[in-house]
Amino acid sequence: MRVLFAPDSFGGTLTAVEAAQAMADGWRRRAPHDHMVLAPMSDGGPGFVDTLHASLGGELLAVTVQNQYGDPVPATVLLVGQTAYVEAAQACGLHLSRRREPERASTYGVGQLIRDAVEEGARRVVVGLGGSGTNDAGAGCLAALGATTEPQAALVGGPPALAELSSVDLQPVHQRLAGVELVVATDVDNPLLGLRGATNVYGPQKGIPEERKQEVDGQLTRLAQLTDRSVANRKGAGAAGGLGFALMLAGGERVGGVQVVSAALGLAKLVSDADLVITGEGAFDFSSRSGKVPYGVAQIAGEAIRPCIALAGQVLVGSREMRTLGIESAYSVVDLVGEAAAFADPHGTLSALAERVARTWSR
Repeated sequence: MRVLFAPDSFGGTLTAVEAAQAMADGWRRRAPHDHMVLAPMSDGGPGFVDTLHASLGGELLAVTVQNQYGDPVPATVLLVGQTAYVEAAQACGLHLSRRREPERASTYGVGQLIRDAVEEGARRVVVGLGGSGTNDAGAGCLAALGATTEPQAALVGGPPALAELSSVDLQPVHQRLAGVELVVATDVDNPLLGLRGATNVYGPQKGIPEERKQEVDGQLTRLAQLTDRSVANRKGAGAAGGLGFALMLAGGERVGGVQVVSAALGLAKLVSDADLVITGEGAFDFSSRSGKVPYGVAQIAGEAIRPCIALAGQVLVGSREMRTLGIESAYSVVDLVGEAAAFADPHGTLSALAERVARTWSR
């Protein structure tokens, strides 16, 4: 039996590579004769560059950029020919937020990453979005790429500074990126503003209080009004706290992050060669349908008429919703061992879950 393991990372406890290995280790204990193929995935969030590097090779360029609070952090740009891959979470990821002050957080470092890629000669830049700790509609990124405003520096002060904007000039951004194809790889398809927008849906997980959401959404609206309100309504404009919006203003075209990684891995061929496809992520819930790895993998499995199951830290959907996502069954580490044990030994507990699931699914 051929089993394909194609998980995302597990919320800061396991990288996608580690998660795939843990699953395979456990499965092997129960079904040592099965042929196992590992295809770690990413939706554009943390691990995007590492996952692509493992598949595509290329050159990793080490750089230093600002995190969302202006502190220097190491990051990498993956160069494959004239294409550069950058990961927004390396510059503004939620994991970099020692303090939760999302109304001060800036995406300036993401603009620095794009700038570095272009200066290295990239003519195509693919930016993976996801896992951000920012909610500034990508204003800081635009500033790093050369945008000017009245008053000055209004783009780097977080959402409150946007309320003071009287004008925005994006011409320097377009000049800097002239001749460069910009690809925006998002993990969600939310718009920038409104009830389904960046602030209302994802703001609370970044630390924006419920009572502040309406005002912050209004502050982002000011930037949209002074640039291009129609772009704010596009799918993916709300990704990474609105960073998708800024990159689309800069000329970027949005694609699904899973789509980018799937193409690089040749996932469709791997799925067609498998008898069973196993995916997973830290928390498997209905938001996965917005562009997360399990839904993307399940769609490809469905097209190939292959069964797809999920192993997750937590499973937060019922069987009906699960099947809507294309997943036949989903299994939870927390349900097996409890939350404390799951966090104490993520590799061991995920491995134990895979071993147990193999009793049902392996021939």
